[in-house]
Amino acid sequence: MSLRPRRLLPGFGLTLGYTLFCLSVVVILPMAVLLWKAGVYPTDQLWAAVSNARALASYRLTLGCAFAAAVLNTIFGTLVAWCLVRYPFPGRRFIDALVDLPFALPTAISGIALTAVYAPTGWVGQYLEMVGIRAAFTPIGITIALMFVGLPFVVRSVQPAVADLDPAVEEAAAILGASRWQTLSRVLAPQLVPAALTGFTMAFARGLGEYGSVIFIAGNMPMKTEITSLLIITRLEQFDYAGATAIGCVMLLGSFVLIFGVNGLQAWWLKRQGAA
Repeated sequence: MSLRPRRLLPGFGLTLGYTLFCLSVVVILPMAVLLWKAGVYPTDQLWAAVSNARALASYRLTLGCAFAAAVLNTIFGTLVAWCLVRYPFPGRRFIDALVDLPFALPTAISGIALTAVYAPTGWVGQYLEMVGIRAAFTPIGITIALMFVGLPFVVRSVQPAVADLDPAVEEAAAILGASRWQTLSRVLAPQLVPAALTGFTMAFARGLGEYGSVIFIAGNMPMKTEITSLLIITRLEQFDYAGATAIGCVMLLGSFVLIFGVNGLQAWWLKRQGAA
Protein backbone atom coordinates (compact mmCIF):
# COMPACT_ATOMS: atom_id res chain seq x y z
CA MET A 1 0.00 0.00 0.00
CA SER A 2 1.53 3.27 -1.13
CA LEU A 3 1.28 6.27 1.10
CA ARG A 4 0.39 9.62 -0.44
CA PRO A 5 2.87 12.38 0.39
CA ARG A 6 1.69 14.68 3.11
CA ARG A 7 1.24 18.31 2.05
CA LEU A 8 1.16 21.35 4.28
CA LEU A 9 -1.50 23.06 2.14
CA PRO A 10 -4.87 21.60 1.12
CA GLY A 11 -5.40 19.97 -2.27
CA PHE A 12 -4.66 21.82 -5.49
CA GLY A 13 -8.30 22.58 -6.26
CA LEU A 14 -9.09 24.08 -2.86
CA THR A 15 -5.83 26.06 -2.72
CA LEU A 16 -6.31 27.38 -6.25
CA GLY A 17 -9.88 28.35 -5.43
CA TYR A 18 -8.84 30.40 -2.40
CA THR A 19 -6.07 32.01 -4.44
CA LEU A 20 -8.34 33.01 -7.30
CA PHE A 21 -11.00 34.28 -4.89
CA CYS A 22 -8.57 36.54 -3.03
CA LEU A 23 -6.97 37.72 -6.27
CA SER A 24 -10.37 38.52 -7.73
CA VAL A 25 -11.62 40.46 -4.71
CA VAL A 26 -8.42 42.42 -4.10
CA VAL A 27 -7.09 43.01 -7.63
CA ILE A 28 -9.26 41.93 -10.54
CA LEU A 29 -12.64 43.22 -9.33
CA PRO A 30 -11.52 46.82 -8.61
CA MET A 31 -9.75 47.05 -11.96
CA ALA A 32 -12.76 45.61 -13.77
CA VAL A 33 -15.06 48.13 -12.07
CA LEU A 34 -12.74 50.95 -13.14
CA LEU A 35 -12.86 49.82 -16.78
CA TRP A 36 -16.63 49.29 -16.59
CA LYS A 37 -17.09 52.75 -15.11
CA ALA A 38 -15.12 54.23 -17.99
CA GLY A 39 -17.50 52.59 -20.45
CA VAL A 40 -20.46 54.43 -18.92
CA TYR A 41 -19.26 57.85 -20.09
CA PRO A 42 -19.32 59.09 -23.71
CA THR A 43 -16.21 58.28 -25.70
CA ASP A 44 -15.58 61.87 -26.77
CA GLN A 45 -15.70 63.01 -23.13
CA LEU A 46 -13.18 60.36 -22.10
CA TRP A 47 -10.88 61.19 -25.01
CA ALA A 48 -10.98 64.89 -24.20
CA ALA A 49 -10.02 64.12 -20.60
CA VAL A 50 -7.01 61.95 -21.45
CA SER A 51 -5.69 63.90 -24.43
CA ASN A 52 -5.79 67.53 -23.30
CA ALA A 53 -2.54 69.43 -22.87
CA ARG A 54 -2.60 69.30 -19.06
CA ALA A 55 -3.05 65.53 -19.01
CA LEU A 56 -0.32 64.96 -21.61
CA ALA A 57 2.08 67.14 -19.62
CA SER A 58 1.36 65.08 -16.49
CA TYR A 59 2.00 61.83 -18.41
CA ARG A 60 5.36 63.06 -19.66
CA LEU A 61 6.41 64.25 -16.22
CA THR A 62 5.25 61.10 -14.41
CA LEU A 63 6.74 58.67 -16.92
CA GLY A 64 10.00 60.59 -17.23
CA CYS A 65 10.61 60.98 -13.51
CA ALA A 66 9.50 57.42 -12.70
CA PHE A 67 11.79 56.02 -15.39
CA ALA A 68 14.76 58.13 -14.31
CA ALA A 69 14.23 57.17 -10.66
CA ALA A 70 13.90 53.47 -11.55
CA VAL A 71 17.11 53.51 -13.60
CA LEU A 72 19.06 55.26 -10.84
CA ASN A 73 17.59 52.93 -8.23
CA THR A 74 18.59 49.91 -10.31
CA ILE A 75 22.21 51.10 -10.42
CA PHE A 76 22.58 52.22 -6.84
CA GLY A 77 20.25 49.58 -5.42
CA THR A 78 22.39 46.85 -6.96
CA LEU A 79 25.49 48.40 -5.40
CA VAL A 80 23.77 48.61 -2.01
CA ALA A 81 22.67 44.99 -2.22
CA TRP A 82 26.20 43.91 -3.20
CA CYS A 83 27.77 45.76 -0.28
CA LEU A 84 25.24 44.41 2.22
CA VAL A 85 25.88 40.82 1.13
CA ARG A 86 29.58 40.78 0.34
CA TYR A 87 31.25 43.23 2.73
CA PRO A 88 31.08 42.99 6.53
CA PHE A 89 31.29 46.45 8.08
CA PRO A 90 30.18 48.12 11.32
CA GLY A 91 26.50 48.99 11.25
CA ARG A 92 25.62 46.65 8.40
CA ARG A 93 22.54 45.32 10.18
CA PHE A 94 21.38 48.86 10.84
CA ILE A 95 21.83 49.84 7.18
CA ASP A 96 20.07 46.66 6.09
CA ALA A 97 17.09 47.53 8.29
CA LEU A 98 17.17 51.16 7.15
CA VAL A 99 16.59 50.07 3.55
CA ASP A 100 13.06 49.02 4.50
CA LEU A 101 12.22 52.38 6.08
CA PRO A 102 10.28 53.69 3.04
CA PHE A 103 8.01 50.63 3.34
CA ALA A 104 7.03 51.51 6.92
CA LEU A 105 7.15 55.30 6.78
CA PRO A 106 3.92 57.06 5.73
CA THR A 107 4.54 58.58 2.32
CA ALA A 108 3.25 61.99 3.39
CA ILE A 109 5.86 62.09 6.19
CA SER A 110 8.61 61.21 3.75
CA GLY A 111 7.40 63.95 1.40
CA ILE A 112 7.50 66.55 4.15
CA ALA A 113 10.98 65.40 5.23
CA LEU A 114 12.34 65.48 1.67
CA THR A 115 10.88 68.94 1.12
CA ALA A 116 12.49 70.22 4.31
CA VAL A 117 15.86 68.83 3.25
CA TYR A 118 15.84 69.87 -0.41
CA ALA A 119 13.95 73.17 -0.22
CA PRO A 120 15.98 76.28 -1.11
CA THR A 121 16.50 76.91 2.62
CA GLY A 122 16.90 73.22 3.55
CA TRP A 123 19.99 71.41 4.77
CA VAL A 124 20.93 70.20 1.29
CA GLY A 125 18.87 72.52 -0.88
CA GLN A 126 20.69 75.65 0.25
CA TYR A 127 23.99 74.28 -1.03
CA LEU A 128 22.43 73.15 -4.30
CA GLU A 129 21.09 76.68 -4.75
CA MET A 130 24.63 78.02 -4.50
CA VAL A 131 25.61 76.08 -7.64
CA GLY A 132 22.40 76.92 -9.48
CA ILE A 133 20.49 73.67 -8.88
CA ARG A 134 16.98 73.81 -7.48
CA ALA A 135 15.76 70.41 -6.31
CA ALA A 136 12.45 71.08 -4.55
CA PHE A 137 9.43 72.11 -6.64
CA THR A 138 11.06 70.85 -9.85
CA PRO A 139 11.20 67.49 -11.69
CA ILE A 140 14.49 66.87 -9.87
CA GLY A 141 12.66 66.85 -6.55
CA ILE A 142 10.02 64.49 -7.93
CA THR A 143 12.75 62.10 -9.09
CA ILE A 144 14.40 62.23 -5.66
CA ALA A 145 11.10 61.39 -3.95
CA LEU A 146 10.50 58.48 -6.32
CA MET A 147 14.03 57.21 -5.70
CA PHE A 148 13.34 57.28 -1.98
CA VAL A 149 10.22 55.13 -2.21
CA GLY A 150 11.54 52.83 -4.94
CA LEU A 151 15.01 51.93 -3.69
CA PRO A 152 13.89 49.08 -1.36
CA PHE A 153 12.27 47.24 -4.26
CA VAL A 154 15.56 46.99 -6.11
CA VAL A 155 17.68 46.16 -3.06
CA ARG A 156 15.34 43.40 -1.86
CA SER A 157 15.08 41.95 -5.38
CA VAL A 158 18.83 41.87 -6.05
CA GLN A 159 19.99 40.90 -2.56
CA PRO A 160 18.99 37.20 -2.78
CA ALA A 161 20.58 36.92 -6.22
CA VAL A 162 23.87 38.31 -4.89
CA ALA A 163 23.70 35.94 -1.92
CA ASP A 164 23.32 32.98 -4.31
CA LEU A 165 26.47 33.91 -6.23
CA ASP A 166 29.43 31.70 -5.35
CA PRO A 167 32.59 33.79 -4.86
CA ALA A 168 34.60 30.79 -6.03
CA VAL A 169 33.23 31.32 -9.55
CA GLU A 170 34.62 34.85 -9.62
CA GLU A 171 37.96 33.58 -8.30
CA ALA A 172 38.02 30.93 -11.01
CA ALA A 173 37.35 33.57 -13.66
CA ALA A 174 40.21 35.69 -12.33
CA ILE A 175 42.56 32.68 -12.30
CA LEU A 176 41.66 31.93 -15.93
CA GLY A 177 42.68 35.47 -16.85
CA ALA A 178 39.34 37.25 -17.06
CA SER A 179 39.39 40.98 -16.46
CA ARG A 180 37.02 42.65 -14.02
CA TRP A 181 34.79 43.76 -16.86
CA GLN A 182 34.68 40.26 -18.35
CA THR A 183 33.83 38.80 -14.94
CA LEU A 184 31.09 41.36 -14.48
CA SER A 185 29.55 41.01 -17.95
CA ARG A 186 29.91 37.25 -18.48
CA VAL A 187 29.82 35.76 -14.98
CA LEU A 188 27.84 38.08 -12.73
CA ALA A 189 25.44 39.87 -15.11
CA PRO A 190 23.61 36.72 -16.31
CA GLN A 191 22.71 35.97 -12.70
CA LEU A 192 21.90 39.51 -11.59
CA VAL A 193 20.08 40.99 -14.59
CA PRO A 194 16.74 39.13 -14.08
CA ALA A 195 16.62 40.21 -10.42
CA ALA A 196 17.60 43.76 -11.34
CA LEU A 197 14.86 43.88 -14.00
CA THR A 198 12.34 42.73 -11.41
CA GLY A 199 13.43 45.49 -9.04
CA PHE A 200 13.35 48.02 -11.89
CA THR A 201 9.80 47.02 -12.80
CA MET A 202 8.51 47.31 -9.24
CA ALA A 203 10.28 50.64 -8.67
CA PHE A 204 8.95 52.00 -11.97
CA ALA A 205 5.40 50.84 -11.24
CA ARG A 206 5.56 52.33 -7.75
CA GLY A 207 6.77 55.61 -9.20
CA LEU A 208 3.89 55.78 -11.68
CA GLY A 209 1.31 55.62 -8.92
CA GLU A 210 3.12 57.47 -6.13
CA TYR A 211 1.29 60.39 -4.55
CA GLY A 212 2.01 61.12 -0.89
CA SER A 213 5.79 61.58 -1.06
CA VAL A 214 5.61 63.70 -4.22
CA ILE A 215 2.89 66.29 -3.69
CA PHE A 216 4.89 68.29 -1.13
CA ILE A 217 8.16 68.43 -3.04
CA ALA A 218 6.68 68.76 -6.54
CA GLY A 219 5.18 72.22 -6.27
CA ASN A 220 2.09 70.94 -8.15
CA MET A 221 2.16 73.55 -10.91
CA PRO A 222 -0.08 72.53 -13.84
CA MET A 223 1.86 71.86 -17.06
CA LYS A 224 5.14 71.94 -15.12
CA THR A 225 5.30 69.86 -11.95
CA GLU A 226 1.85 68.25 -11.75
CA ILE A 227 1.98 64.45 -11.65
CA THR A 228 -0.81 62.25 -12.98
CA SER A 229 -1.87 61.00 -9.54
CA LEU A 230 -2.45 64.57 -8.40
CA LEU A 231 -4.37 65.32 -11.58
CA ILE A 232 -6.72 62.42 -10.82
CA ILE A 233 -7.32 63.76 -7.30
CA THR A 234 -7.93 67.23 -8.75
CA ARG A 235 -10.55 65.86 -11.14
CA LEU A 236 -12.29 64.09 -8.27
CA GLU A 237 -12.32 67.26 -6.18
CA GLN A 238 -13.93 69.05 -9.13
CA PHE A 239 -16.53 66.24 -9.39
CA ASP A 240 -15.19 65.38 -12.83
CA TYR A 241 -15.60 61.65 -12.34
CA ALA A 242 -15.38 60.92 -16.06
CA GLY A 243 -12.02 62.65 -16.32
CA ALA A 244 -10.63 60.94 -13.21
CA THR A 245 -11.81 57.53 -14.44
CA ALA A 246 -10.37 58.03 -17.91
CA ILE A 247 -6.96 59.12 -16.64
CA GLY A 248 -6.96 56.26 -14.14
CA CYS A 249 -7.61 53.79 -16.97
CA VAL A 250 -4.69 55.24 -18.92
CA MET A 251 -2.35 54.68 -15.97
CA LEU A 252 -3.78 51.19 -15.42
CA LEU A 253 -3.22 50.15 -19.02
CA GLY A 254 0.23 51.73 -19.00
CA SER A 255 1.18 49.72 -15.93
CA PHE A 256 -0.04 46.51 -17.59
CA VAL A 257 2.01 47.21 -20.70
CA LEU A 258 5.07 47.93 -18.56
CA ILE A 259 4.76 44.74 -16.51
CA PHE A 260 4.11 42.49 -19.50
CA GLY A 261 6.94 44.10 -21.45
CA VAL A 262 9.49 43.64 -18.70
CA ASN A 263 8.31 40.07 -18.06
CA GLY A 264 8.82 39.36 -21.76
CA LEU A 265 12.27 40.91 -21.58
CA GLN A 266 13.15 38.72 -18.60
CA ALA A 267 11.96 35.61 -20.43
CA TRP A 268 14.03 36.57 -23.48
CA TRP A 269 17.10 37.15 -21.32
CA LEU A 270 16.76 33.79 -19.56
CA LYS A 271 16.20 32.02 -22.89
CA ARG A 272 19.24 33.76 -24.35
CA GLN A 273 21.39 32.76 -21.40
CA GLY A 274 20.13 29.17 -21.58
CA ALA A 275 20.95 28.99 -25.29
CA ALA A 276 24.42 30.40 -24.63
